[in-house]
This record gives sequence, structure tokens and C-alpha cells, in this order.
Amino acid sequence: MHMKLKLTKEKILDGISSVIIFALALTFVAKFAGPIILRSYIQGGIGNCQKVPVLCIVPEKEIDNPSVSKEYLLELLPCKFPEMQLCVPKGFKVIKEKITKVYYKRRRRQDKGATIYLLYKKPNFFVNLFPQAVKQGIKNDYEFLNRTMSAKVEKIDNLTDAFFVIMKTVFTPNLGAYKNIKMVKFTNADKKGFITYNLSPSENYFDCNIFNEQGDFFKIYIKDKAAGLDLDKVFTIISTINRVD
Repeated sequence: MHMKLKLTKEKILDGISSVIIFALALTFVAKFAGPIILRSYIQGGIGNCQKVPVLCIVPEKEIDNPSVSKEYLLELLPCKFPEMQLCVPKGFKVIKEKITKVYYKRRRRQDKGATIYLLYKKPNFFVNLFPQAVKQGIKNDYEFLNRTMSAKVEKIDNLTDAFFVIMKTVFTPNLGAYKNIKMVKFTNADKKGFITYNLSPSENYFDCNIFNEQGDFFKIYIKDKAAGLDLDKVFTIISTINRVD
């Protein structure tokens, strides 16, 4: 079953309006207080590393040219949408999203089983949406996401650092019990990006943020309720994703 939500670019602004209001308040704190107070303000408004561990998690390693299993490729099923296509495991419901009202994080859904959420945006979506990032030297969407994924609450020294910590909480979906959460950075011949994941005996979660050579952005969020996937299988799934012209 495929479902497509009709969310517009304006909805993303509505969806993170509370975050923006919080960020505006940071301007006052950053101007009249030092880094320690700024970090404390962020932790008081968003959470600390114990409550929101992703605030302190960065890529622990970089994987170059991850292996792709030809055998596992044969088990995958083709899945095509107007803007993107990929191959997915059997037994997963696939939901194509337009854009984020932090849909996989805060909204309750009826789909309790194995689910894959997909998102596609054309190049320069993030830098156009957040022009203030360009003023800080961010040249493209990959640099924007790299700065976001590398953000840590204890490294906040100024308002720009605080902004990317906030963005990290916006862009990261629910990953289950946080004690096992990890993040890796990867590059291969035609794709690069970040995977934040959580492996457990009962269920696995993968948040994959991917860019191709043209700068297209793909997000694959996987809720693996049977704990049948691992990082190698996810890399194989990622290898099949492409833009549809």
C-alpha cells in the first residue's frame, strides 16, 4: 500500500513554528549571555544528552564504498514514485511523504508494522529554506546536513551552533530506545550521506539521509519491527535509490 500526504513547503514552516520561536528567543540569550548560559538554555528548552541522546551523537566513523549484496538485491522489490525509485524488502509498507511536519516523530499513525517512509527534495532545498545558513558559509544542502549531523549540545558556543542543534532535533525521527543509537557517515561512487540507527533484539530503526552527485536529497526512514535488517542490508537498499525525471 502506498500513501502520499499532501504537505506543502509552507507546512514545514508551520510544523516547526514552535522551534523557530524558541530559536528567536536564543538571539536574546546569545547577545547578552555567554556560551555556558546558551547551552543551559538549549538544554532547558529541548533536552540534555540523557533525555535526547541524539544531541550528543555524531558520526562515529566514515564508511567508504560500503558493500552491496547481490544476493540480497534479488530479494528486494522495485518501488517507483513520480520523483524517485528504489527497491525495498518484502513485507514493508512504503509511504511517500511530500515534506515533513515532523510526521514520523510526533504524529500517531495506525501503521504499527514494518514501514518505510520516503522523502525527496531537489538540490538547494535546505539552503533556500534557511538562507541564514548561507551567511554562515554553508554552500549546499550536503554541507547544511553535515553541519546538522555534527552538532553537539556541549559544543554550542554561539547562535549558529545552537541553530544546528535545533535542526538536528527537527530532522531526526523517533529511533526507539536511545541507548543503542549510533551514527555513521558514508561515501561511495555516486552517493553520500549519514545513517543514524538503533539495533535491538526486538526492532530496528534507520534514518538515512542521502545525496546523489547532482545534489538531490533522499530520506529513507525505516521502522523494522521484526529486526530483520542490519546496516549492510540498508546500504544495499540505499544503492538502489535514484531520481525519476
